Amino acid sequence: MYGFLIGVGVVLLLSLVWMVFRIQTLVSVVKGSDKKIATGSNKVNALLFVLFLVGSGILMFWYSIKEFDNYQLPLASEHGVITDQLFWITTAVTGIVFLITHVLLFLFPYMYQYKEGRKASFYPENHKLEIIWTAVPGVVMAGLVISGWMAWSDITAPAPEKAHVVEIMGYQFAWDVRYPGKDNVLGDYDYRLINASNSHGIDFSDKNSLDDFPSPKVVIPKGEPVLFKIRARDVLHSVYAPHMRLKMDAVPGMPTRFWFVPTKTTEEMRAELKDPNFEYEIACTEICGRGHFSMKKVIEVVEPAAYQKWLAEQKSFIQQNPALAEGINPESKELAGIQLGDSNK
Repeated sequence: MYGFLIGVGVVLLLSLVWMVFRIQTLVSVVKGSDKKIATGSNKVNALLFVLFLVGSGILMFWYSIKEFDNYQLPLASEHGVITDQLFWITTAVTGIVFLITHVLLFLFPYMYQYKEGRKASFYPENHKLEIIWTAVPGVVMAGLVISGWMAWSDITAPAPEKAHVVEIMGYQFAWDVRYPGKDNVLGDYDYRLINASNSHGIDFSDKNSLDDFPSPKVVIPKGEPVLFKIRARDVLHSVYAPHMRLKMDAVPGMPTRFWFVPTKTTEEMRAELKDPNFEYEIACTEICGRGHFSMKKVIEVVEPAAYQKWLAEQKSFIQQNPALAEGINPESKELAGIQLGDSNK
């Protein structure tokens, strides 16, 4: 090991000495010295540009073909079809431009390497060319931006009236989930109400909150619209469900939303991937602190009938912790009692 390190050090030292010598030669030429730049080394440098172009190009295409199936995870939402189309269109446009510019970038040093007696052409302006290379990228970029904006406007627009509502709240370092119960309307919340037994800060004086219930995982039905209402309790977080092509920031004091339609149940995806342990998940893609890595919440997609059965079995916050009903008005207490009795039937 030490011998290898010594060898690397020697090579680096020789390279440094060579670079210093080359810099001194170039400086002397600029100052008007009769010393000429060696054409041999210029040929070598120009050839190295071409070799790097060919080598890196082969490596890039080999890796792209080898890992092509891993570029995108299997799709499990309706809007994801449009998202994937936009991804591949953008990749094609930018990829073609990337290839053209980099081929020219590495070929030009070879084609226009220094040769004694050759003089550079003076080409001060070309208005037609400038208009073309400004207008064409502008039109292409406008097309990409507008198509992306249309897709974004669709998924952030008001959800269908019968969409299943789920609140996702991020905090350091986990996700909490709240469902609205049978009325499908979430109750109010207030950050000043947050305490050890009320992590969501739910305002139980609002009758809509009396049937709200928590869940250790996100359960949603296949083929029906689902609305995620997203908020953060402390710092910036980001809700990311890759198979659903879902990504939305959770911002303190500024609730966000994202609606989608799942197309494959968890069991169907397990069969497709031949992985009995597969689970959809929500991850945080905002670096929110030291425990950022642990922010994971499982999403389970089930058939609509199974979802309704699961929904009927859930117990509200007040049913799980009756102490939360303390302090609310008698009318709300009575309503909570009725709901508690109905849920136990």
